[in-house]
Amino acid sequence: MARKINFDSAPAAAQPEQGGQPHVPNRPLLGLERPIRQSGALGAISQSLGNINEKVRRAEEIEQKLVEGQMIVDLDPGLIDASFVRDRMDATEEQNIAFRELIREHGQASPILVRPHPHQPERFQVAFGHRRLLAARELGIKVRAVVRELSDEQLVVAQGQENSGRTDLTFIERARFAASLEDRKFSREVIMAALNVDKAAVSRLISIVSRVPPSIIDAIGPAPAFGRVRWQELSELLDKDANRKRAGEIVAAAAFLEMDTDKRFEAVYCGLHEKPLRSRAESWSAEDGTRAARVSRAGKKLTLTFDDRVAPAFGDFVKGHLQTLYEQYKAANKGGACS
Repeated sequence: MARKINFDSAPAAAQPEQGGQPHVPNRPLLGLERPIRQSGALGAISQSLGNINEKVRRAEEIEQKLVEGQMIVDLDPGLIDASFVRDRMDATEEQNIAFRELIREHGQASPILVRPHPHQPERFQVAFGHRRLLAARELGIKVRAVVRELSDEQLVVAQGQENSGRTDLTFIERARFAASLEDRKFSREVIMAALNVDKAAVSRLISIVSRVPPSIIDAIGPAPAFGRVRWQELSELLDKDANRKRAGEIVAAAAFLEMDTDKRFEAVYCGLHEKPLRSRAESWSAEDGTRAARVSRAGKKLTLTFDDRVAPAFGDFVKGHLQTLYEQYKAANKGGACS
């Protein structure tokens, strides 16, 4: 049975130091670098001390709300480090630019979750929101964040569940995340909670990613179009030493680097498999919305189907321009397609 993890634990109360005086922690929210110490002075400074103590009390209330995730604050991105375990592969430069411009134009829609850094005072560690953090850092703006006290287990559960809730990770990213957690000796209960899957699913994730060399996964990338079935087939193909060598040669080719991540998966898969991938028939739509053709692949055959009721004579028009299209194909083709 999965163990319930409580994220709402309150911080321990301050314990008296030797001599009976309680230790008052630093209050960064007040801009104070050293603890406030009680003074025995009387008279004119009594009211001042009372005001300072009132600020300390309010700071304690604010910090308690931060721990409980009830308040959002603006933090300097330079004070926030990445999680100790990665859950996603690097996005392309184009994706980073698009996301950054979205933040610039519309602002940060939802806060990230961070915890006080367990080993570096005055710093934080992000649980989720790495892309929002990167965008804020590149834009030179503060990042909106919820600060909570989280154990390592609570952090990875929050990190995994946030992405799982948005179905934001591809299959191979989820598999790698599960394997990374196991490598760090987290229990299967924690991994199940982080990915919101059962024990059998965790075993499948870890099994598949352990059979595909890390260098091949890095070279292919997240491949969002391909799920468990295709990655399982690829992992079985890579059980053979000869296929591993062949896969290494495929990913090292110059043309491979010019493909997008899904095409890279196809290139490796088709390079090792006797049968090429079959794609479902799909409609091709013009910019005006007209579904002028259907495309389907069966084995080594690609079929274009034109519907004269939708676009009369369009098929004949394409047929008349096949020579021109073929010349353009020869000029542009760089040998990256599966065949």
